[in-house]
Amino acid sequence: MEAKAIVKYVRMSSRKVGVVLNLIRGKNVNEAFAILQYTPKDAAAVLNKLLKSAVANAENNLNLDAANLYVAEAYACQGPTLKRFRPHAQGRAFSIKKRTSHITIVVKERA
Repeated sequence: MEAKAIVKYVRMSSRKVGVVLNLIRGKNVNEAFAILQYTPKDAAAVLNKLLKSAVANAENNLNLDAANLYVAEAYACQGPTLKRFRPHAQGRAFSIKKRTSHITIVVKERA
């Protein structure tokens, strides 16, 4: 039995989110919450909220025990990129890519 939570179109690069996801992948849920609380990255706040949602889905929809849950899968895929332009010298325009990501967290119960 597995429960998952997905957040889409987060205005953050999937590479930057992936750094924080690597910290919590495979950990117990309580340990993952502790890691996210003290991680000084902007992605940690988004992932904390997403992990709470995944745990709530496991408890309410599948009747799993929250004490036995662990982060089975955690990954971030690249979403659509917002393309913007900045004016530069001599009439040139430099492009800015504002990247987005889709983040998925799957929790399972330990046997």
